[in-house]
Amino acid sequence: MSAAPIIEVDAVTKRFGPILAVDGVSLAIRRNELFALLGPSGCGKTTLLRVLAGFESASAGRILIDGEDMAGVAPNRRPVNMVFQSYAVFPHMSVADNVAYGLKVSGTPAAEIGPRVADALAMVRLQGFERRRPEQLSGGQRQRVALARALIKRPKVLLLDEPLSALDRKLREEMQLELVRLQQEVGITFVIVTHDQEEALSMADRIAVMDQGRILQTAPPGELYEQPNCRMVADFIGTTNLFPGRVLGRGARGLRLAAEGLGELELAGDGAAAGEVGIAVRPEKVSISRERPEGDVIALPGKIEQLAYFGDYSHVYVEAGAGLRITCYRTNRSRREPDSLAVGDSCWVFWHPADCILLTE
Repeated sequence: MSAAPIIEVDAVTKRFGPILAVDGVSLAIRRNELFALLGPSGCGKTTLLRVLAGFESASAGRILIDGEDMAGVAPNRRPVNMVFQSYAVFPHMSVADNVAYGLKVSGTPAAEIGPRVADALAMVRLQGFERRRPEQLSGGQRQRVALARALIKRPKVLLLDEPLSALDRKLREEMQLELVRLQQEVGITFVIVTHDQEEALSMADRIAVMDQGRILQTAPPGELYEQPNCRMVADFIGTTNLFPGRVLGRGARGLRLAAEGLGELELAGDGAAAGEVGIAVRPEKVSISRERPEGDVIALPGKIEQLAYFGDYSHVYVEAGAGLRITCYRTNRSRREPDSLAVGDSCWVFWHPADCILLTE
């Protein structure tokens, strides 16, 4: 029998007047996992996090944390702590005083505070920074102070609201690894809100994708990326080439489909699927060549419309007729050989049928 979840969200709704911010959300978050709430701006993810923290009250439904109903429980009485997007580090206090603040206001004995501050700073690798002020720290260091201050009270759940959005790209990537390390070391549940797909995919054990106040799909990163359950998830998680299609019937190997720009094809799929569908293929699954490919592949002739160079890889945009635009990712494998492709070149784009994702919603 699996352990009971640390957080249970049961049909939670949150309204702000006529605005339905969270719409009947139910989910279970496991103990000691790093869980991400992912979605576009305005989808309800931060509102849901604030309901978990107790800063907002649910209009309907229940929140249980470690089996206890949180109805009427004040934020400071909940077994959670929160790290905000702005870090909310006190500028007039030293690093040590910032970290110790929560213990002092809760009446922790003075003899206990010093060792716990030292442990918390060691946890976030800020030993030796005790006397510095926030203005003497980098953005990443200020974020570590906020993390230490949140963790020093030993919450059962740490809630993080876009904690890396204020950092530059390189530092953000470093801090993603640090947060994963920290979560594994302290062994508590982290719930992180983000709009950054790469951030969620690289950090989380599981991700819930939200849109318009609802959860569309909850799954581990690999499953979410390779097996999205609807067009919105497929389009929001990474990049995808999406072709509208319709089911023609059952074939020898799966479903017979007619897809815009692809003609008729047969894909493995649910025999119960019917009507309008979407057919998606990720850009890294698409290959490009000057010659027509052989074998059991889906192939389209086209012309290179645009090239975008990103150092380790390039995006190639191919116009394949009738307004159809195919995106292909190419790895730049050699620094000695120039890319032989150029805008205006004729080419073929192709991929294996097994790399198609069939979307029925």
